[in-house]
Amino acid sequence: MSVHKDIKRVTTHVLQEMKFRGEKISMLTGYDFSMAKIIDNAGIDIILVGDSASNVMAGHETTRPITLDQMIYHASSVIRAISRCLVVVDLPFGTDQGNSKEALSSAIRIMKESGAHAVKLEGGDEILESIKRILSAGIPVMGHLGLTPQSIYKFGTYTVRAKEKEEAAKLISDAKLLESAGCFAIVLEKIPAKLAEKVAKEVKIPVIGIGAGNGVDGQVLVMHDMLGITHEFSPRFLRRYANLYDEIKLAVENYIADVKSLDFPNKKEQY
Repeated sequence: MSVHKDIKRVTTHVLQEMKFRGEKISMLTGYDFSMAKIIDNAGIDIILVGDSASNVMAGHETTRPITLDQMIYHASSVIRAISRCLVVVDLPFGTDQGNSKEALSSAIRIMKESGAHAVKLEGGDEILESIKRILSAGIPVMGHLGLTPQSIYKFGTYTVRAKEKEEAAKLISDAKLLESAGCFAIVLEKIPAKLAEKVAKEVKIPVIGIGAGNGVDGQVLVMHDMLGITHEFSPRFLRRYANLYDEIKLAVENYIADVKSLDFPNKKEQY
């Protein structure tokens, strides 16, 4: 029996059941009402209101510039669209690093003002105090290890993480730490597939990968990348399921041509 098809609302408990039964979890980013409605109606399990909105919606080079208010705006738009999936919201850069009280305050604002179901934080033992404080308020937390884009200036590169033994050992340790703290799931980004599979086997909570192979419990992609709306970004892990950049561009070109030639609007398209 498929847990996915059997339930009306996806919850953290449902995700745990899916891992237990070996059913893979599907997750995509979402930032606005119209797209979130389509994704939810298609049957997605989780929508991540990612701080990747900083890149794909606002055009910034990194995820760092997006603000808490902007994340709440995007999350509110998504929540109004969905009826089934779980909605997780990234705590943006600067709201959880080094100040657990501010992290809790930010998480509460996201939950109260957007109606979201959970928050996601990047990092392991260095943000454990923030995670525990948020969890103590009854707010579900998803962890994020491996390549953590908010720390890009520390890494200095977007290359694969945890290839060396020391970093791999820390990642496994951090994953177990997040599990024991009470996180309901962990995202592993851009790490070796064998390491990701090992983590997924060693923790009881769902592990969702992006560029981490298929030995984990689910997958996540950025919606704009997966739909081919963005076309400059082509990492190995990305599979494009559509080429909307060219389709939308062609539609706009046809519209412009019809307007210029007086073909649009025709007599049937006017009052």
